[in-house]
Amino acid sequence: MEKRTALITGASRGIGQACALALARAGHRVVLAARNREKLEAVAGQIREAGGEATVVEIDLASAESIAQAFKAAGPVDILVNNAGLTRDGLAVRMKIDDWNAVLQTNLTGAFLAIQHVLPSMMRARWGRIVNISSVVGESGNAGQANYVASKAGLIGLTKSLALEMASRNITVNAVAPGFIETDMTAVLADEVKAKITQSIPLKRLGRGEDVAAAVSFLVSDEAGYITGHVLDVNGGMYM
Repeated sequence: MEKRTALITGASRGIGQACALALARAGHRVVLAARNREKLEAVAGQIREAGGEATVVEIDLASAESIAQAFKAAGPVDILVNNAGLTRDGLAVRMKIDDWNAVLQTNLTGAFLAIQHVLPSMMRARWGRIVNISSVVGESGNAGQANYVASKAGLIGLTKSLALEMASRNITVNAVAPGFIETDMTAVLADEVKAKITQSIPLKRLGRGEDVAAAVSFLVSDEAGYITGHVLDVNGGMYM
């Protein structure tokens, strides 16, 4: 397998960290991108200790300038995993416009701008892999998360449009839609809430970051070269 450069946003923890570790194990050079350099360096250290190659760039997906600087520092990227995201939950009737804008800016616009930065070099190379991390709620909807759901549903639409635009250049664009995964985001949920969620999942457990990373690893591989515009659900069967 040819060694390629993979950039993962939100790589300092959770799903992003799992994806970075998995892609490094698969032999790729990984560029870890997030806001917290200290946490990124810790993940990079893990990868280097295992014999992998990792570099770190700070990125704030809410800032077009920060995104541009990060991708300039990263150099040409063959594989982009748009994973970084945030939540500002609340019922739509009372949702502040700042909370709407913050979530859409980071989760959707930030991902779009990241894609814009990698496309020119991918088009020249006539090879590229883009994976957008959506969410089960982007397909099913979820009360109290109008902004987050809109951003994740938007990523699915973005994925399909870009898949059509980029197919002639041998660039595939896919999405992974995780269900409830054991991360910092779900760690704050009360035990009874987690128990209720687990009961609603046919496989009767929360997912692991590694479950999502396995899906991402497949979609960026040569074996997935004939898959584009697809949404791969990793949700234990909770939405079909």
